[in-house]
Amino acid sequence: MTIKSDRWIRRMAEEHGMIEPFEPNLISALEGRRVISFGTSSYGYDVRCADEFKVFTNINSTIVDPKDFDPASFVDVKSDVCIIPPNSFALARTVEYFRIPRNILTICMGKSTYARCGVIVNITPLEPEWEGHVTLEFSNTTPLPAKIYAHEGVAQMIFLESDEECETSYADRGGKYQGQTGVTLPKA
Repeated sequence: MTIKSDRWIRRMAEEHGMIEPFEPNLISALEGRRVISFGTSSYGYDVRCADEFKVFTNINSTIVDPKDFDPASFVDVKSDVCIIPPNSFALARTVEYFRIPRNILTICMGKSTYARCGVIVNITPLEPEWEGHVTLEFSNTTPLPAKIYAHEGVAQMIFLESDEECETSYADRGGKYQGQTGVTLPKA
């Protein structure tokens, strides 16, 4: 299994639509202002967060159940910033839409800029032939409110190529999150 380089990422995005929209370079400034970097790095792709958030609230005092999740446990926020309450979390989605090749496993990992502030992005795999916007989970592990910036880098995708194609891909088995386009809640 090998990790894929910036050249491979650019080729797959530009010729095969693996990432849309795609930024071929690593961007750390826009219109003269500093941003948390996004785009193609040496051995990964730094994704941006869209401006659609679902912020967890315990106002309804329901039980968090992945098999029977209550959508009322979230407050919808559409903004260029999201404030996550202390010791809480928020869901968001990537700006980028992914189409993962059959022989590739992609791993989403949080950026150290947020981790150094106590905000953790859940590590999650993007399985072979999965496609969609990635739903991201941000945990605020601090006793203070934390800010997430939309349209800036929040996580990095690492692409690993297998030495052989999988027998059954995510698409083959009709995965329940295939083709998701918004912030997607748990499905039973």
